Amino acid sequence: MGEEKRGSGQVGSFEQVVLPHLDAAYNLARWLVRNPHDAEDIVQEAYLRAFKFFGGYQGGDARAWVLKIVRNTSYSFFEKNRPAELAEEFDEKVHTASTTEEPGAEAALLKSADSRMLREALDELPVNFREVLVLRELEGMSYKEIAEVTSVPIGTVMSGLARARTQLRERLLHARAKEEQRGLRK
Repeated sequence: MGEEKRGSGQVGSFEQVVLPHLDAAYNLARWLVRNPHDAEDIVQEAYLRAFKFFGGYQGGDARAWVLKIVRNTSYSFFEKNRPAELAEEFDEKVHTASTTEEPGAEAALLKSADSRMLREALDELPVNFREVLVLRELEGMSYKEIAEVTSVPIGTVMSGLARARTQLRERLLHARAKEEQRGLRK
């Protein structure tokens, strides 16, 4: 595929611009739909859309452009297959614990349990909260980049992220309390 030239600068080929963000695309899709096979299908469809519309790409943050397509493709998937997931995100009522390093097998077991609890707690969050947490904490995107991907104002990103962190913290504390009751934690 040849070089694509737009405006005043070189943008590069589809492979150079879009393919480096494949892992981030899959990561976002996986956390949004919570199913690896659906995530693969979504990323494939998103990359086909990106390829189709690459002629209109004007340059700028390619990762944000790709993740926006992945996000939109994921939401289209929800509309077709899981409409209840989208309804959940608007429920305002449904709104990190650090571990000290201990040597040995017990520390490894606790770290593994904490990682499992974190994944489960994140999975339980409404899709819009999972989305901002994944983009910010796992993908390291700035508030501005997240606003671009999600098409919402930066203030909305910041308040959504705060509510997502609060809900995640509450779920983690609840999971930890359950483990303490069952005698799995001190």
